[in-house]
Amino acid sequence: MLKKQPQSLSAQRNLQAVDAIIHARWIIPVEPDDTVYENHSLVIQHGKILDILATERCHKKYHSQTEHHLDTHALIPGFVNTHTHAAMSLMRGMADDLPLMEWLSEHIWPTEGKCVNYQFVKDGTNLAVAEMLRGGTTTFNDMYFFPDAAAKSADEAGIRASLGLIMIDFPSAWGKNSDDYLHKGLQLHEQYRHHPLISTAFAPHAPYTVSDEPLGQVKTYAEKLDIPIHIHLHETQYEVTQAIANTGMRPIARLEKLGLLSPLLLTVHMTQLQDDEIDLLKRHGVHVVHCPESNLKLASGFCPVARLNTRKINIAIGTDGAASNNDLDMLSEMRSAALLAKAVAGDASVIPAHTALKMATLNGAKALGLDSVTGSLTRDKSADITAINLDRIETQPIYHPISQIVYSSSRDQVTDVWVQGKHLLNNRQLTTLDEQQIKQKASEWGETIRLEVEN
Repeated sequence: MLKKQPQSLSAQRNLQAVDAIIHARWIIPVEPDDTVYENHSLVIQHGKILDILATERCHKKYHSQTEHHLDTHALIPGFVNTHTHAAMSLMRGMADDLPLMEWLSEHIWPTEGKCVNYQFVKDGTNLAVAEMLRGGTTTFNDMYFFPDAAAKSADEAGIRASLGLIMIDFPSAWGKNSDDYLHKGLQLHEQYRHHPLISTAFAPHAPYTVSDEPLGQVKTYAEKLDIPIHIHLHETQYEVTQAIANTGMRPIARLEKLGLLSPLLLTVHMTQLQDDEIDLLKRHGVHVVHCPESNLKLASGFCPVARLNTRKINIAIGTDGAASNNDLDMLSEMRSAALLAKAVAGDASVIPAHTALKMATLNGAKALGLDSVTGSLTRDKSADITAINLDRIETQPIYHPISQIVYSSSRDQVTDVWVQGKHLLNNRQLTTLDEQQIKQKASEWGETIRLEVEN
């Protein structure tokens, strides 16, 4: 609820004027670990967090024309969805209940060949961004064709995005060959390198779709530009078996030989890991992006999250694309990550609620090299904030708000979202996107894709 403070002008003269203040029942900053501030206020100035302090003290120190009173809400850092194929939201539910390679080769790749163009990616990313904002996501890390279209969508919506500079051996509507993909990717990086919300990451699709020479080029340019490398790796047993048959090496060993294992590398899925490979990840500072619900739906396997966490390897969470998930719901993904880790490890104490929340926020920001900017609610970081209303039957009573958020909350309890202090979701209403237009475009693409598939 937005209210103005009924202070007199004389009283306000003694207070510091700021852009906005959010008064909340709880503030969960994520760092320090397992910390909850009760009846506190968050102060925003110039798009950043100026202060977090007890609400009683805040009234004596700051005033603003914009004050939000969220008396039943918890404020958390906005979710960082560390692996998406945003535009594939337009293929949600198109080819369900199939194993990965059949899903890809017989359904997704043929449909992409017929339908994917700039407008497809722009409209599909708009759909994805709207869904993500309504679910509390403030940053996403994407991998798809026409990243220029995705960048424009993210920029117009005001969401923070890391856009993948896609690399793949075969031609597509976006690029003719690896040199063309690289050239276009470098152009996009240059276009957005000073943008406050858009960053870039190299995105070679997977070891089985990108050969050694372009992977070597990716390594060289990533180190030169100091940007991440985002790749699917060890997603299925089939991938690993085929790699051994074709190269004599497991995929991660091949990447080590090529010099790609480093703190710049984000490895997505990682369901097939041996102990020595976990040692490799630790030694090289590699990040792991866990996509539990996509892995479950495609029966890809189980990422050994508890073992990785014990070795203090940075684990982030991603949803994957809505074509294989079938949503972009980070609250659901976070809960699945925590529960699945316990079942796989046979230990109910692994990945407690506060660790799961960190995986969905700060760990993702760290993997993207954005942890000095976002991922936690601390002074001088960007005001990337999600408000969750815990005053629901489903989240009562409240013994510990972090547990309620991780294990009981749903995304319809996300009421407000800010990115860089800009109010992008206001009481469940999107402020920068036209919801009706997005739904209309999605419906039109659905008809187009249906006709293409039938023909």
